[in-house]
Amino acid sequence: MFKNHPKGLIPAALANMGERFGYYIMNAVLLLFLVSKFGLPDGVAGIIYSVFYFGIYVLSLVGGIIADKTQNYNKTIQWGLIIMSIGYVFLALPLFSPNLTGGSEWWTILIFTCFALLLIAFGNGLFKGNLQAIVGKMYDEFEAEAAKEGPATLKEAQEKRDAGFQIFYVFINIGGLVAPFVAPLLRQWWLNKHHLVYNSDMASLAHQFITDGQLTQKFEETLTASMQATYNFVDHLSFCQDYITVFNQGIHYSFFASVAAMLISLIIFLATKHMFPQPAKKEASAVVNYTAEEKQAMAKEIKQRMAALFAVLGIAIFFWLSFHQNGQSLSVFARDFIRTDSIAPEIWQALNPFFVIVLTPLVMWLFGALARKGKAISTPRKIALGMAIAGCAYLFLMIVSMENGYPSGTDFRAMNTEELAVAGLAKEGPWVLLVTYFFLTVAELFISPLGLSFVSKVAPRHMVGLCQGLWLGATAIGNLFIWVGPVMYNAWPIQYCWAVFFGICLISMSVMLGMVKWLEKVAC
Repeated sequence: MFKNHPKGLIPAALANMGERFGYYIMNAVLLLFLVSKFGLPDGVAGIIYSVFYFGIYVLSLVGGIIADKTQNYNKTIQWGLIIMSIGYVFLALPLFSPNLTGGSEWWTILIFTCFALLLIAFGNGLFKGNLQAIVGKMYDEFEAEAAKEGPATLKEAQEKRDAGFQIFYVFINIGGLVAPFVAPLLRQWWLNKHHLVYNSDMASLAHQFITDGQLTQKFEETLTASMQATYNFVDHLSFCQDYITVFNQGIHYSFFASVAAMLISLIIFLATKHMFPQPAKKEASAVVNYTAEEKQAMAKEIKQRMAALFAVLGIAIFFWLSFHQNGQSLSVFARDFIRTDSIAPEIWQALNPFFVIVLTPLVMWLFGALARKGKAISTPRKIALGMAIAGCAYLFLMIVSMENGYPSGTDFRAMNTEELAVAGLAKEGPWVLLVTYFFLTVAELFISPLGLSFVSKVAPRHMVGLCQGLWLGATAIGNLFIWVGPVMYNAWPIQYCWAVFFGICLISMSVMLGMVKWLEKVAC
């Protein structure tokens, strides 16, 4: 798996793994953290989450432009890690207003939290795309060296590029596998230390009680299950204020682990940066005078390459809109409709990186076996198949929701135990999430690392950082609209929410299949 790849691949992957570990600690809990700390509705928290996710990827385009202009990729990446560290420090500060549901201090703290997220997004923009551009340059040089030994060696080297980006992707997900456990486990420990019990519904119910003071049956049932016998209960208001504060303090403290991860990633990068090539590095060279015909041919080739790139970017927008529901509608689905008595809903996001690590060698073996038999699947065709597989995840959720007769998330959360029993409604087992994340992860392996590989193939050599930024920019556009997931989820019977994402995947697959032959021609 690791043989015959550029020597800088593993150090770059390790530097990225540390950064991703710190990032996924925060990302796994972000939406539900905003809901539980500030009492925001799912939809409003979803918009903040979407804008943050948009910022992460659109600022990667800015980061690519900065690196291309300055021709100093290493320094750009270093500053990215430093700025992210500062953002995580700000996010880790356990600031609370006396009035947990509003007021000037509440707004100040919410704005401060959003500023911390902006720093993280900007630092990520400087880091993410530029490190990927360096990996792409490694394979450019790797293939150039192989070309000196003949066509057969060059062909073998070219086939390593997709595998290299998949290896790089595995290391990302090693960090992502462990990270989702950090914040929920610290929160659980902090609650237990204060004689409280984790309950996924209690924080939002506490905010509701502070706002309207109504003692509903659902509130009374949840309150009893949310405190230990040793808890010193004074009154309902004091309990609600205490529960919200303690519940979120543990999450705040977990963000210091993100700071440590950023610093480890920075150390790894500084220690190994001498192994990394610098994309599009300008070197002194003799002036070459091209004829008008040669200039026209080069311009035509660049135009074709950029057209192919933008075509794939259009498909990527809809994939990420669907896939990144893992932090939006799928997170609230895990909270509301899945039995999470022993495992917090945020932890289920670890299924995605777990499947990436387990399935990547199998997917690589499959692609390699087909290539050896002369039946290699082109990167554009793999992306089309990935959209079909993503559609299977939402088709499955749609069927499960229809079979159970699930209402909207809002209606389901409002029901107490007696009302659920009368309606014949019950939470599903974790197996639903296992199946869903299996399909989504296979789709991701067919699209995300191979999309990066495709960009590195078609990008004009003097625009590699910009083009990697464009890939992340397309991801940003998809992320900007992921907030529609929780909105549909809470407004309609949830089967209709899943049906929308199924339709998006199906249409995207069809469009991609229609462009396959043209894309294969441009990328060859």
